[in-house]
Amino acid sequence: MEMEEMVSWCILLIAVPGIGGIVCGLLPDRAARFVATLVSLATAGIGLWLIGNYGFEEHIINLGGLAWISKVVGTRVNLFGFIIDPLTSIMLSLIVVIGFLVVFYSTDYISSSNREHPVTKGASRYFCWMLLFIASMAGVAISSTFFQLFIFWELTTLCSWALISFDYDDPKAVNAGYKALLMTHVGGLFLMTAVVLLFASTRSFEFDAIRQLKPTMQAILIVLMFIGAWAKAAQFPFYTWLPDAMVAPTPVSAYLHAASMVKAGIYLPARAVLTIRPFLKALHPSAIDTAGILMAALSIITIVIGCYMFFYQDDLKRLLAFSTIVHLAHVLMEWACGSLGCSICYQSGLVHIIAHGVGKGLLFLSVGALAYATGTRQISQLSGAGSKMPLVAIGFLIGALTISGLPPFAGFWSKLYFVAGAITLGRWGIFFVIVGLIDAIIRFAWFIWVAHKVFAGEPSEPVRAASRTPLAINAAIIILILLCFASTPFAVQMAATAVGLCVGGTCSVL
Repeated sequence: MEMEEMVSWCILLIAVPGIGGIVCGLLPDRAARFVATLVSLATAGIGLWLIGNYGFEEHIINLGGLAWISKVVGTRVNLFGFIIDPLTSIMLSLIVVIGFLVVFYSTDYISSSNREHPVTKGASRYFCWMLLFIASMAGVAISSTFFQLFIFWELTTLCSWALISFDYDDPKAVNAGYKALLMTHVGGLFLMTAVVLLFASTRSFEFDAIRQLKPTMQAILIVLMFIGAWAKAAQFPFYTWLPDAMVAPTPVSAYLHAASMVKAGIYLPARAVLTIRPFLKALHPSAIDTAGILMAALSIITIVIGCYMFFYQDDLKRLLAFSTIVHLAHVLMEWACGSLGCSICYQSGLVHIIAHGVGKGLLFLSVGALAYATGTRQISQLSGAGSKMPLVAIGFLIGALTISGLPPFAGFWSKLYFVAGAITLGRWGIFFVIVGLIDAIIRFAWFIWVAHKVFAGEPSEPVRAASRTPLAINAAIIILILLCFASTPFAVQMAATAVGLCVGGTCSVL
């Protein structure tokens, strides 16, 4: 009975925003704003209910598949199902909570009063795709098979294309949308290849089927999945689509970075590493080390490129985009160490997801509010905004501190876990720590410089002429400020539980 109830709530989690998005697309703009807010709030409630009731343990329900496939293969093939566990809970908390805040924020942002990105038509289309994006991301997080995950994975690509190219009259937006679509779809082809090879080798699409493979084939599949993830997470050599995608409305950018497509790109490696369980040395295939080393190497290359590009950005959103690229590279480096057998590093990556999600969401919404009021997001044109817009200045600073890893924010615990875990891996682990710490110092110093340039000093002309930011924008910023503080115990607890389920012997794949 309990499992039937979980299935019903999981179906609602996808159906409510999915159907709500279609309805919004058919409504007038004004009605679509109201309906989208209610639907996203209901989705957040459903997601948090699932986390509270099932998220601290592992629950997997397979719903079966298509009879003709099972007949051809000669065994039951599960195509569809749901999983709720601590890893799902971490992702789902960001997907539904930030999803609601972004939709609520958008009710005022997507308007003709926006001085930087005025919108006079198309709000119903915007909210349609935003809700479908939330539904697709929820589907990625709660899928219990690679077949179902891949379907929702591709749907997130479609939704991101529609939202990045929202302004059809702007050639830059259209081109950026197609670039994101093509580059992330290339990654999707690698993931599809991995899923097909998995089924051909094991006659199963379930996550646990990876463990049935021989170590060499297992490593090949993991590398293919990681390549798919790198494209989605905008990692080297696929990183260029994400900065260009900043032509999208700022709430779209916030959701892309904090809780949606690029987060899907790091969820897949997290799920793969957790399934393989490299933390249990007796069951740790040596061939999987190859995938971990490759992931760490490309992460370091991405970190170096991202940090270098910081110093050449005048657009605040492009600066945040390169910051996201670097942060996700850090998460992948932490999980690379996890794939090499360090459970503490894997745990640090999970905490990092939450820290980056709430912190980067707050940074983007703060920059959006600044651009809404002043008409620009160019660093060279902004100064003294703190005296005119104190809430935005506080939000930007707290967001920067959260992702930079200062106590008491979750980012601090992520870095602490990473340093403590990586040094146990020997000289390579120490090298990873050095790279991470140098990068963290550079990022923190640069963000402080940018904050001082934009918010301190005498107000520039755009700041002096700034308009007032409306209620929904201010409320969303305040809530995210609070979440930057409140998310720390949740992140630490969930990360510890996720690793503990496998190490402690209660993981279903044991």
